[in-house]
Amino acid sequence: MSRTSPHQHSPGAQLSRRGLLRTAGGLTAALATGACATALGGSTAVAAPAPFTHPGMLHAYGELNRAKVRVAAGDEPWLSGWNRLTANSHAASTWTPRPQATVVRGGSGENYGILYNDIHAAYQNALRWKIAGTTAHGDTARDILNAWSATLTTVTGNADRFLAAGIYGYQFANAAELMRGYTGFDIGRFKAMMLDVFYPLNHQFLTRHNDACITNYWANWDLCTMNSVLAIAILCDDAAKYDQAVNYFKNGAGNGSLTHAVPFVYDAQGLAQWQESGRDQGHTMMGMGQMGAFCEMAWSQGEDLYGYDDNRFMKAAQYVARYNLGQDVPFTTYTWGTGQNCAQQSQTVISSSGRGQVRPVWDILHHHYARRRGLSVPYITAMAESVRPEGGGGDYGTNSGGFDQLGFGTLMYAK
Repeated sequence: MSRTSPHQHSPGAQLSRRGLLRTAGGLTAALATGACATALGGSTAVAAPAPFTHPGMLHAYGELNRAKVRVAAGDEPWLSGWNRLTANSHAASTWTPRPQATVVRGGSGENYGILYNDIHAAYQNALRWKIAGTTAHGDTARDILNAWSATLTTVTGNADRFLAAGIYGYQFANAAELMRGYTGFDIGRFKAMMLDVFYPLNHQFLTRHNDACITNYWANWDLCTMNSVLAIAILCDDAAKYDQAVNYFKNGAGNGSLTHAVPFVYDAQGLAQWQESGRDQGHTMMGMGQMGAFCEMAWSQGEDLYGYDDNRFMKAAQYVARYNLGQDVPFTTYTWGTGQNCAQQSQTVISSSGRGQVRPVWDILHHHYARRRGLSVPYITAMAESVRPEGGGGDYGTNSGGFDQLGFGTLMYAK
């Protein structure tokens, strides 16, 4: 089993975060090889970063500092993004958590809305503390995280429990990463909750897929699970879990791995079809947010997955943006196996359901491809411009779909 630098392993033209920072004279730490873990669904292994960078998930130091400076100066569009954050009720320092011992998503007794509302309150208050330095908001974020880590023991329900463990697992870990080192935050107990409550469900899904056909579950199911494993790995400085998540992205057998999430590439047009495009556009755009989050968290650790396989994800994001801007895109019949016996189903046309809906997933992609990389991504750019300033949980309705992304990309990723 070979052990290589994560930036040397990927095929195609790529650029590493550490390479960019080194060029700018802003990096002194070198990337070292770490422990390798056998890939789920493949045999190739990568080397985890050693040591891990903190803060190092959706927001590394540079992004946080830029937002702080720009907001303080009253610059646009950061100020509009900041105003969107401070207007959200979840960002109030008066938020009171309601921790539960058991969270249920799917089936009877559902109460998972309590969890995702509290997570977004913790995240939004943590952002306000990081950017404006207001202790009241830092205390609120800390208290929410501490309350849940002292209480939660179980995430359960029908198959949707895996969605809960994935989406809320990576979001929870991101809030905790922002609060790392904060006075009174019991990060040890919080890590234990992530490892004992969330990770086992994440691992179970990636390895068994609820005992269904490997292609039965849409890309988002894998992706939110992969995000949780990656975020927990970074939070806990766990090289094996980091390798598990990144190896799955590159080699996994399920629909969250890159070649399955983006099954058809139209190189002549610079586009690529997303796995859920024939399903509906709401879940397709959720996929942009989920894969974007995964790539950004890896980028913060020096791993370029945005550019993996000749910018395959970028081409998919261009495809999704182009279609949701009202333009035509090519579509190849997509066939997959369902249920436990892999019964075949096919989609022959792209779905117009949910076309053009607003989700806060575009500024992060515009920031990376157009700003960091300097690439021409006109459809991604147009989508980002059309939804600014991006909000977060609580700004896009009260059901779970409005909380699938942490949001506030204009505030955190404008440049």
